[in-house]
Amino acid sequence: MISSETINDYLARLASRQPTPGGGAAAALHAAQGAALVAMVARYTTGEKYAQHAEPVARITSAADHLIVEALRLADADEHAFQRVIDSYKLPTGTEELKAMRAAGIQDALVQAAHTPAQLIKLAGEVVELATELFDMANPNVISDVAAAADAARAAATTARVNIDINVVAIKDGDARSRLAEQTDGLEEKVVLAADSLVKRVRERILA
Repeated sequence: MISSETINDYLARLASRQPTPGGGAAAALHAAQGAALVAMVARYTTGEKYAQHAEPVARITSAADHLIVEALRLADADEHAFQRVIDSYKLPTGTEELKAMRAAGIQDALVQAAHTPAQLIKLAGEVVELATELFDMANPNVISDVAAAADAARAAATTARVNIDINVVAIKDGDARSRLAEQTDGLEEKVVLAADSLVKRVRERILA
């Protein structure tokens, strides 16, 4: 599992000639790092100097910690979902019945594989929302990490979108494609715009 292996082991697997882990898992780790950076900045925004912000900072810290766990879960889920797609393509085709079963299995696996990155885009948006809320009260010594968190979440969202697209184009069920479109169309653009806006604000504050 990605969530329990070392960084070196994960990167070795990512770099190898094998289908999993791939871009979907990498996207989830982008989100996990973004959430971790938010949590770190929040923990530096504590003490007497920031006492007036104690309640929101504590809430942001707890929420960010939860998102780290959830992002890692999605990293593992993405790897498993894509492996299921691969396994479905390997099903036997010796008879018409087996061909039909294989085709149905592939389609079901593709739909399931698209759901994980859809969840990840939403999670990335939550990371940016937390980072944005933290911005005005954050310890200025670590304000650059707010921008780093936003950029990591941005990468998670855009990468997840591409992974949805590559699955959706192979899904033949029009209703399934429509449902996925309703759940995901435009989501990553909102994350990107929010992340870009926050990074701009951070840079302006640093350079002021």
